[in-house]
Amino acid sequence: MKKILTLLIITLISFSPIIGQNNLTKKADKLFDRLEFVKAADEYLKIANKDSEDYYVISQLAESYYNIFNTVEAEKWYSKIVDSSSDAEVIYKYAQMLKANGKYKESNVWMNKFADMRPYDNRSTAFKKDPNYLTKIINKGKRFNVQNLDINSEYSDFGGVLFEDNIYITSARNDKGRKYGWNNEPFLDIYKFDVDQGSYLNEQILEDVINTKYHEGMVAFSPDGETMYFTRESLFDKSYYKDSLNYNQMGVIHLYKATRCIKKHITWKDNGKCKFSHEWSNATRLEINSPNYSIKNPSLSCDGEIIYFSSDMPGGYGNFDIYKGEIDSIGNISNVKNLGQKINTEGQEMFPHVCCDNILYFSSDAHLGLGGMDVFYTKPVDGKWTAPRNVGIPVNSNADDFAFILAENCEDGFVSSNRSGGKGSDDVYAVKKLLPLCDILLTTNILDSKTKEPISFATTSISDNTGIVDNTKMTSEKGLAEFMIECEDKIQLTVSKTGYESKMLDLTFTDIPPPVLDVYLDPIEEIIVEEKINLNPIYFDFDKSNITNKAAFELDKLVAIMEKYPEMIIRAESHTDSRGPASYNKGLSDRRAKSTAQYVISKGISEDRITGVGKGEEEPRVDCSQGCSKEEHAQNRRSEFIIVSR
Repeated sequence: MKKILTLLIITLISFSPIIGQNNLTKKADKLFDRLEFVKAADEYLKIANKDSEDYYVISQLAESYYNIFNTVEAEKWYSKIVDSSSDAEVIYKYAQMLKANGKYKESNVWMNKFADMRPYDNRSTAFKKDPNYLTKIINKGKRFNVQNLDINSEYSDFGGVLFEDNIYITSARNDKGRKYGWNNEPFLDIYKFDVDQGSYLNEQILEDVINTKYHEGMVAFSPDGETMYFTRESLFDKSYYKDSLNYNQMGVIHLYKATRCIKKHITWKDNGKCKFSHEWSNATRLEINSPNYSIKNPSLSCDGEIIYFSSDMPGGYGNFDIYKGEIDSIGNISNVKNLGQKINTEGQEMFPHVCCDNILYFSSDAHLGLGGMDVFYTKPVDGKWTAPRNVGIPVNSNADDFAFILAENCEDGFVSSNRSGGKGSDDVYAVKKLLPLCDILLTTNILDSKTKEPISFATTSISDNTGIVDNTKMTSEKGLAEFMIECEDKIQLTVSKTGYESKMLDLTFTDIPPPVLDVYLDPIEEIIVEEKINLNPIYFDFDKSNITNKAAFELDKLVAIMEKYPEMIIRAESHTDSRGPASYNKGLSDRRAKSTAQYVISKGISEDRITGVGKGEEEPRVDCSQGCSKEEHAQNRRSEFIIVSR
């Protein structure tokens, strides 16, 4: 139901025929163009059952199911056309439906295909950068408790906002009014309930100065409680534009504000604008609205000076972006700015909410998530937003999770979702923070180990424990680079600079910010010791000869040295542990030596400058004649590099 407030609202003013694929689809096309997707799906299904090879019909049918989040049927019908489709968005939507249905491996296959078709799309680059993101989200740990509320109905309910002693929600429960063709549910209205020690009582629909026969939804209040911001369908004010065929009036979502009549401890204030017993008056459409785009999902900063909202106004990055604007003394909005490409994508970013700790929460269907829309968070650091992070389960699911709104304490609040197990198409869930969403600003200070001087323009990278790079930065002239990382993340910090030995550190932090982390790099000359290259050992897995990621990191240092000294010739000596027959170990070490040499050659070093020799178990570092631990055996599985000549 949240998609009602996502796309355009259409009212038909002419029954002239819509131009579709052919006469067979005319009725279905007209319903689709009027956003009556439930009925459109029924009509397309009738045709598809007779002609299952018609690409146009099947794509329209899949799209209809996609728009009402019938993920099972959408997946079924997209699957019939994806193999032959050249439309990257069809591929993307199919991948999303697979993910929403819990088919993560299949979803990744199609996301890879989408990434090949749209390599520069932010959704593609994010996926390619971190294809194992699902495991991270699932293993993140439970930060919130989530519980379905008794106030939910069989219809769509979402957007819980606490204000004084009430909860305000948006709901389609008014079944005495008109029904909306998109999903065949009643139009949306704003309701409130009394909150009494965790119970929600006394359901009340807001007065007709707020609720109309059109859609209303999503409220936000000024800190003094005197102004309520909310959204309404623009057709109420006869604000619309006509579609390209000139058949339909196209309505959008507009932002309104209303003034409070009833103040605390005062039953009624007669100011000439308030009706008796009405709580709100003077509902006014704000000047930033336009008949050509929507403004929705308002949220105010704790001081009431900044408003955040989502919009599809021109100049954005995707379907809907998050913006902020300044609120003046009389409640008007100015100086509107897009929050930028780090937050906004080619998809939809909506339902912003800034808590009093300055953490911005929002929902997105394009940042890496579990399926549908997920809730993300970001925070300002030095005037810039950090890279958004997924809040994790159970706030997020493989369905749509949105409208994450916390109270002033930033501990308790609500999230809305159409996940399975709910009472209606969307439900409001109470959330309670169990653990902090902890982030640390890690400042690295890169220094020359010999001179102790800072190293400028060194490459510093943060990777997860699987080696996937999350972020890369160059150090400043003072040798500094900063990264925002999650508490308890196990990360690898890699630092490299021409002329120095690269360094890799395994790090884990608690929620206590660390001091500046000094990292010393050794000049390349310092790691050439007499007749050997003094690298960290090249260890191998048991009974294996393949080059691991950490081995490759060390071998790249050897490549850099041999590039600096073009006359240098190296002999790689490979050793095994003592487990297994000696003759077998001799052969295994020979394969490891040749594997090591071949890696160096593959990096552009001439094959006549490096040879590999297998030593077997003849020269152990640790004597295992009386038995060894796994760690001690691992020390014996190594490669060493002898300088034959310089």
